[in-house]
Amino acid sequence: MANHNNLILVRGGGDLASGVVLRLHRSGLKVVVSELAQPLAVRRSVSFAETVYEGAHTVEGVTARLIEPGQCAAVAESGGIPVIIDPEAEILSRFPFLVVVDARLIKKTVESLPTKVPFHIGLGPGFRAGEDCDAVIETRRGHTLGRAYWHGTAQADSGQPEGDSRRVLRAPADGIFVGHKRISDHCEPGALIGQIESEIIDQESSIIAPLGGVLRGLIRDGIRVTKGLKIGDIDPRGDASACFLVSDKALAIGGGVLEAILSRAEIRERLWSSSAPRTLPPKPEQ
Repeated sequence: MANHNNLILVRGGGDLASGVVLRLHRSGLKVVVSELAQPLAVRRSVSFAETVYEGAHTVEGVTARLIEPGQCAAVAESGGIPVIIDPEAEILSRFPFLVVVDARLIKKTVESLPTKVPFHIGLGPGFRAGEDCDAVIETRRGHTLGRAYWHGTAQADSGQPEGDSRRVLRAPADGIFVGHKRISDHCEPGALIGQIESEIIDQESSIIAPLGGVLRGLIRDGIRVTKGLKIGDIDPRGDASACFLVSDKALAIGGGVLEAILSRAEIRERLWSSSAPRTLPPKPEQ
């Protein structure tokens, strides 16, 4: 029978969470991802959240598959990344996970886990190290990005996107999103990126590119959105290849999570303990 006692649960499969998952997986750790039934990831090409819709999704050569919760340990033992639909982390009441990483980035006070775990890490504001989790990882860019805090909180949410605020595209109204561009497409200023179709009245609202650049992220077609929701991201640097690479920020945060986990001897010594041989992930292509 597969061992559950060294599994790590990452709550959330967005682009920053996926950077954490990659760092842990490439270090030989066994990771399970839990997601919403309808994720709202924008940088979908580098988000394991896309697995919920596609059944399988590959990020930088690492493939995740959507499974039932009862299969997660066996899939993780085999070297894969299992993704389950479990927004409330109910699986924690069924299986003894060693570590939980809350990577949902909800930026507000979080609810308690359904059961206590040996080690609990929170990403960004909303967590208090030493109170509602064991460690907090800084998610705001700057000299403290990726640092692990053992007391207190991360920097407060500024409410503003990093860099040129025009790069972030938001829904102008409630409704169903219909895209006219794809991730990695180049957009000139004024280009039509998508529309929001109202479910109440016969009306459409257009999303227009406010600046030129590559469409780094775009929410999935057919998703029901609310006014103000982030639905896209334009990168004025214009490098289409970057649309398919996990960001430096995500990897820095992932490094902070890995450091926090390995710094605790009582956790570290259990990470690779199993009755079955340890299966390491394949080496990445050079």
